[in-house]
Amino acid sequence: MSATPEMADDLIVVGKIFSVHGVRGEVKVFSFTDPIENLLDYRHWTLRREGSVKQVELVSGRSTQKDLVAKLKGLDDRDEARLLSGYEICISRSLLPNLSEDEYYWHQLVGLSVINQDEQLFGKVDHLLETGANDVVVVKPCTGSLDDRERLLPYTRQCVLAIDLEAGVMRVEWDADF
Repeated sequence: MSATPEMADDLIVVGKIFSVHGVRGEVKVFSFTDPIENLLDYRHWTLRREGSVKQVELVSGRSTQKDLVAKLKGLDDRDEARLLSGYEICISRSLLPNLSEDEYYWHQLVGLSVINQDEQLFGKVDHLLETGANDVVVVKPCTGSLDDRERLLPYTRQCVLAIDLEAGVMRVEWDADF
């Protein structure tokens, strides 16, 4: 494992190591990709936790339905693997596949101003949640917001009318009193 960090602004979090698996140094991983197995397509990971950064290479991995088990190069000891618990798994944004014109990565939506059909500013996108029916945009109030309410908006075509990344705006069809 190397300790050479990549440019911090270029990194995107795609998973997190949360435990060990077995006695041969494998780690259990929560994947933030969809489907979760897509994380295994990236062979070089930057691990990051509280200012500590490590470069690792994925040797192999497999799905356990809910999470992944990964084998990292040079990591053969359970106790050594346990030390990686809590590290975020990051990759360079440039490695993400290109999306079609009307598709977005969640990280691209965070920070957008959310404005409804009546030109009312609800706040800014704080994060998104995955639910069974559809994803949900969590909008937190900001300077100039209509009010101090946090709003949970469905990330659907009926609600989200337009996204302009350059302008930093998400336009929604949503009543302010709802």
